[in-house]
Amino acid sequence: MNSHNIIVRRATANDKHYAETITKEMEESAKARGTGIAKRSPEYIEKKMEEGKAVIALTQDGTWVGFCYVEAWEHGKYVANSGLIVAPAFRKTGVATEIKHRIFELSRELFPDSKIFGLTTGLAVMKINSDLGYEPVTYSELTNDEEFWKGCKSCVNYDILTSKQRKNCLCTAMLFDPAEAEAKIKEAERLRAAKALAEEPKPSTVVTPEGDLVQHRHRHFKGNFKLFERWVRFKQFVLLKARRRDEGNGDSSRKRSLLSFFFFW
Repeated sequence: MNSHNIIVRRATANDKHYAETITKEMEESAKARGTGIAKRSPEYIEKKMEEGKAVIALTQDGTWVGFCYVEAWEHGKYVANSGLIVAPAFRKTGVATEIKHRIFELSRELFPDSKIFGLTTGLAVMKINSDLGYEPVTYSELTNDEEFWKGCKSCVNYDILTSKQRKNCLCTAMLFDPAEAEAKIKEAERLRAAKALAEEPKPSTVVTPEGDLVQHRHRHFKGNFKLFERWVRFKQFVLLKARRRDEGNGDSSRKRSLLSFFFFW
């Protein structure tokens, strides 16, 4: 199935009739993988749709394709993109990547200052998260909200999580910190500016016939066609003026014209 035939958009209350299909597929997928997605009721999914805190993927004829939702913890300090699920018939089409990108954008829109995190065992999801700017972190860097961790009770590996005092489990924790991301962008801009300054042409010093020191900056015409055009017009003006002068003054002026030609060319 071509992903271009799939619509990925923000879910609304009009999508509530997909809720039961979504929760059923979440449960079946968790069983097949032997790992857990926090079990949610159709009513919970419907609420997310009503709040505009979910992304849904559909074919143009209305067939359900995929889903993901946003959860906020600790009064919005942390945000999780949870419950990513794609219908079996549409897996490996690239739609999961589109859903992840859209739910990430929605999270940034709703909670611009929040840290966005996720727990996953899927290498494909880890790759998508990494492309979005997530980094692997320890569990201690995630939310302490008990309600979030209660959601892991439906996972078959919950006993491993509790035996490790919630410090580790089979899932990999990944985190996007907007403050760190902004700092990285500023640092990258600073480095680019420093590199551009270092590569800027250095002025050279020449001595004029009168004995004065004059600095000339070497100009690069590549990519600066307006400057090049001005230079060509100036050169033509000088050469034509010299030729007209030669025509009026004879051979001695012609020699000076030739010198001007070589100098300006």
